[in-house]
Amino acid sequence: MSLTAIPVAKGRVPGLGHLPRLLRDPLGALRSLHTEGPVLRLQVATMPVVLVTSPEAVHEVLVNGKAFNKGRMFDRVRSFSGNGLASSDGAYHRRQRRLIQPMFYKERLAGYAETIGKQARALADSWSDGQVIDAHDVMGSYAIGVLTKTLFGADIGAPAIRAVQEDVPLLNSYLLRRAIAPESFDRFPIWKAFDQASARMRAVFDDAIAATRASEPEARGDLLSLLLSARDETGASLTDQEVRDELTTMLFAGSETVVSTLAWTLYYLGRHPEVEQELLAEIDEVIGDRQITFADVPRLPSVGRVLDEVIRLHGVVATMRRTTEEVTIGGYTIPADTEVLLSFYALHRRPDLYPDPNRFDPGRWLPEETAARPRQHVVPLGAGAHKCIGDKFAWMEATITLATILPRWQLRSVPGSKPPKEAVAAVAHPVRVPMVIRQRQDRGRSQ
Repeated sequence: MSLTAIPVAKGRVPGLGHLPRLLRDPLGALRSLHTEGPVLRLQVATMPVVLVTSPEAVHEVLVNGKAFNKGRMFDRVRSFSGNGLASSDGAYHRRQRRLIQPMFYKERLAGYAETIGKQARALADSWSDGQVIDAHDVMGSYAIGVLTKTLFGADIGAPAIRAVQEDVPLLNSYLLRRAIAPESFDRFPIWKAFDQASARMRAVFDDAIAATRASEPEARGDLLSLLLSARDETGASLTDQEVRDELTTMLFAGSETVVSTLAWTLYYLGRHPEVEQELLAEIDEVIGDRQITFADVPRLPSVGRVLDEVIRLHGVVATMRRTTEEVTIGGYTIPADTEVLLSFYALHRRPDLYPDPNRFDPGRWLPEETAARPRQHVVPLGAGAHKCIGDKFAWMEATITLATILPRWQLRSVPGSKPPKEAVAAVAHPVRVPMVIRQRQDRGRSQ
């Protein structure tokens, strides 16, 4: 069985395949490929890849766990970030997910919400009227600070925190490229900083694991302590390496999506003051002058619609799966051991699914709109058994952060600055978001 029956995407170059087209404008290429067919054949250098573009085909690949595993991209990620939930497959993945799922139950999220609220208030307290910030950089430091508090609970030490704050953005910026690059490229000098940062992160985690094991983790509620205390149905616990792999996954997955979403949200609210006013009215009505709590999060639907629209516009760039058996997708038979490429970002930019797809419009997520939209058209953070386990944590963090900041501060783009460019990483995050902070004279309440 071969792939010859599957149409070849345009722009193939002898010897390089579709690499030039993908490297020249990766996001533009992904956005446009659906016009060439629901299932296409790409050549990435010497490696054949099947790209699925239709929502039905994407959904089928994501939920058909028997016919697909994580594939080459995750094989590569596993070699330098471990075998956490984002990378693992099969029975091992099911065991890990059962062990970790309780850490994101409602009662646990309520505890994390208190920590997030404290961090959000500290961020809001640190700003001054007229200050100029890069919203992406500030949200990056903030989100990593939230994670270090919720992951490790007790202070892991200033040097370790600095290492996390410096190394996680670097690792996230290179992770997708490193995962896609051929193994023969691993020795290139371009990866030296990546490898050094990865080694420092492993050392930080190993030290934190050792210290927490020695401090009766059963009595604590941070995520590291919960990982160390978890037991499967046989009574077995996670090894130190398994704990480190899950910490790595949580830190990577829990930082980049939140950072990008918050930075883009602040930018769009600055450009759409009418949407910002709607959020302010809702926050004022629901929360008033008190501090936001976990129970308030679902009572802020306007905030949720803004976040949904931002992740639609700038979500997960690409992921991959590998067929474990012959399978038919979109009318084409795909043999076993074939790499399959998906792009949630491209799916959510299709004009036939989302009219005027590049326009920021939270109204797309009003109840009457979502009720009429097939679930296959909405894939913010995956679907099926491998859907992001921390999605509720991420949305809670973003909601609490916005509900804390917005009533106190107005953020607007620096006059004369250009719109942010999208960077190709795990998500399409903004490169620079220069913004001016102004104190709200009419809504200067302190949380």
